[in-house]
Amino acid sequence: MLITAASLVALQQGFNAAFLQGFGATKPTWDLVAMRVPSTADIENYGWMKGLPGMREWVGQRVVHNLESSGAQLKNKHYEHTIGVDRNNIEDDKLGIFAPMFSMQGEIVARHPDELVWGLLPTGFAITGFDGQYFFDTDHVGYTNAGVETSWSNTGGGAGAPWFLMDLSRQFMKPLIFQDRRKAEFVSLNRPDDSNVFMDRKFLFGVDARHVAGFGFHQLAYGSKATLDAAAFTAGRLVLETQRRPDGSPLPVQVTHLVCGPSRRAEAEAVLMKEFLAAGDSNVNYKAVNLIVNPWLG
Repeated sequence: MLITAASLVALQQGFNAAFLQGFGATKPTWDLVAMRVPSTADIENYGWMKGLPGMREWVGQRVVHNLESSGAQLKNKHYEHTIGVDRNNIEDDKLGIFAPMFSMQGEIVARHPDELVWGLLPTGFAITGFDGQYFFDTDHVGYTNAGVETSWSNTGGGAGAPWFLMDLSRQFMKPLIFQDRRKAEFVSLNRPDDSNVFMDRKFLFGVDARHVAGFGFHQLAYGSKATLDAAAFTAGRLVLETQRRPDGSPLPVQVTHLVCGPSRRAEAEAVLMKEFLAAGDSNVNYKAVNLIVNPWLG
């Protein structure tokens, strides 16, 4: 191929098309457990609310429920993925090998939010959330039926591979956060007089994006590393579904999903997918919630 301005533009367009093909064919799953929060700055600050009571009869002045001051912040990180193409390969028309590489690059970039979100979830036993406690901890703030503040636990302990119960029924509120500052953009350094071509004989084609994953609402998630059986499932479900607001009214949380890694699949399916138990009795947990198995969870 004769290297001209026109041929290099066509080359960039072809590689971009291959990238978009791979990107568009990929179906990420991070948004099952995380809510997308648009970001407009390098760091976003998050206020944390202990809990919202229900509606009340308006007698006298309004009762204002304020966001409490919180040091919780999410700082965006900058990510990139770059492919170098040797000038000689362009001159010799050896470009067929590169199209699959750029399609794979598109898939890698599309799956990166999955890597961040799903990779973050198991760390919640040792990383703090907005309330200053570990995301999965034994002493979050909770409330009794009388509206009295008490300690509330959303973890079942244990030391094995983690599994989780979650309420994923709301698009606007999820246990995790994906903070999106700038979406992935395909760019290139593909002029013959660019320094990378002059010094290293490489035309560069890359993608960069700015985003970060973080923890959101611990009230929507229960995490455990203990044995996953019917008793543990029922106990964890009860923890989430019996939460109370500050006024003592029920917090509307209903477990919709059991989430685990491949190593817990057999246990999870034994709890949820068997219609009858070994003794022939009906399984009260049969298809009670949906099952998500994700390789990032071990």
